[in-house]
Amino acid sequence: MLNGLHLHGPRFLASVTSAAEAVLALDHGADIIDAKDPSRGALGALPVATIAAIVAAVHGRALVSATIGDLPSDGETMVAAAHAVSATGVDFVKAGFFAGGVHCDAIAALGDAVLGHARLIGVLMADLKPEFELIATMAEAGFAGVMLDTANKANGCLLDAMSAHRIAEFVQLARTHHLIAGLAGSLRAADIAPLAKFSPDVLGFRGALCASGRRSALDADRVKSIAIEIKAAGPPPSGASRVTTFERPTP
Repeated sequence: MLNGLHLHGPRFLASVTSAAEAVLALDHGADIIDAKDPSRGALGALPVATIAAIVAAVHGRALVSATIGDLPSDGETMVAAAHAVSATGVDFVKAGFFAGGVHCDAIAALGDAVLGHARLIGVLMADLKPEFELIATMAEAGFAGVMLDTANKANGCLLDAMSAHRIAEFVQLARTHHLIAGLAGSLRAADIAPLAKFSPDVLGFRGALCASGRRSALDADRVKSIAIEIKAAGPPPSGASRVTTFERPTP
């Protein structure tokens, strides 16, 4: 699923909190459904029963990702959470790396975990001085992709937290290591065109899809509007490349 990304613009990831929101997002143009609880932090985890209900509601119509929560970079803690989330049947397990902690050890532990068919997506925080060196570490550990997000949603969007030059560098490093490259972080419709120029594989949204802030319910018209804007961004510029499949890269 989602083969031939080099032929298309970025995929639209919509973060949802329930099975009903997942269906709404799918029906109005989302490509990837992301299970997340915005009331519990940047990558707040939903109960596993809710994630399983989202997977069932999607019923194979799209890929589903789910976060493991805003956890410390402790291998045992993160692996236990990843096991629980992967057991719901999601396609991707998203693990965030915040300030502090021994990230390399946690990444290695996650890479060694047996997660069924689920693949790992690492998330770096643009507003917490992210270590781009970890992108290579994730690739070596067998991660499928990496996303750039923001930890503090009150401080603006991704483009407020990091320069365009650094965002472009992030996407290029992910590409160099054959990883899916995703961008998120309080993104708005106005951010789609400038971010699409960097040729990311995925653009992730929550707040811009909601009636009144990221903790409120999804709004169908807002979801549809973002889907239209992303489609309008079109394919990457001539000469640019994307990951051509969402399968885990082989060494």
